[in-house]
Amino acid sequence: MAKELTVDKQGRIRERAAMSDTNLLLTITVVVFFLLYLSAVVFLGGGFTKPQNFLNILNNNASLIVLACGMSLVMITGGIDISVGAVTCLVCMTSAVNLEQQGGSIFTVILIGLGIGLAFGVIQGFLVAYLGIQPFIISLAGMFFAKGMTTIVSKEPVRVTSEGFLAVKDTRIIVPGLGANNKLGQYVPAYVEIGVIVALLVVIALFCLLRWTKLGRAFYAVGGNSQSANMLGINVRRTKFLAHVLCSLLAGVGGILYFLHVGSGDVANGAGDEMNAIASSIIGGTLLTGGVGNVAGTFFGVLSLNTIKRIVSSLGFDEAWWSNITVAAMLCLFLVIQSVVLLRKNKK
Repeated sequence: MAKELTVDKQGRIRERAAMSDTNLLLTITVVVFFLLYLSAVVFLGGGFTKPQNFLNILNNNASLIVLACGMSLVMITGGIDISVGAVTCLVCMTSAVNLEQQGGSIFTVILIGLGIGLAFGVIQGFLVAYLGIQPFIISLAGMFFAKGMTTIVSKEPVRVTSEGFLAVKDTRIIVPGLGANNKLGQYVPAYVEIGVIVALLVVIALFCLLRWTKLGRAFYAVGGNSQSANMLGINVRRTKFLAHVLCSLLAGVGGILYFLHVGSGDVANGAGDEMNAIASSIIGGTLLTGGVGNVAGTFFGVLSLNTIKRIVSSLGFDEAWWSNITVAAMLCLFLVIQSVVLLRKNKK
């Protein structure tokens, strides 16, 4: 919490706590999510009243949570990476081919995901940080390259039948106390997939990194003002490089989680996830201009994005454009809020 100096009526200078821009945007995101979900429970009822409905949002979006958190790291430094969805697709297809045609295992899937993510991160990070090329252009090239490589690996969908992999894919972690009775009166326990646990661990790890480590503070400093950060002795190039490496590495992790969820490789896997990741980061309070953001807010941004989609679907608007229009309106709202925060910041 930042400190702010004020002068009272007697002319004495006092110090009081002032909410930072990051905490302010995080608070707004959390409040919006709870209002959205509470409204859905009160006015729509149905599945929204069941805990498993909320857990299914996590089950279906574990990969997106990881991608969005990685995106937030890059956006905090003032960059962007639109290749994460294509990297996810490449990881899924390569993993599927490895399991079905090359006798791979869940361990080779993990190595493939981390290896592909790390390779993209090192190359793109080097070009952005040390050669000064715009991150949008580099990640655009990375996106096309990953999509092309996915097609080279396999043009046809590959469904995995490996028993070892399916055993991991079908693993369910029971959440005690949140089950419900079905229509037959039988008690059905609530559960989450293994990918949700991994995604939550990633959120916690990145939250700690940004809040309590020197590298995390460097991300904010570089995104806020790279010249000032350089004058303070922060290695700006290395910081940007590490941000892109972490983002792509997390895209590899996200690809593994996506693959664990769908159990197949397809050229359409992860389609549009880069846009969803950016939208979730913005809704979560990460400024496009850099210097402000929080992965906890990004986590709630993913939840808010998918809750609003479910609400639109529950209202009977099943066509895809209604969800897109609603998401666009939500993004505009949060961009306006961010503009107000920027004006507040500039006045300070």
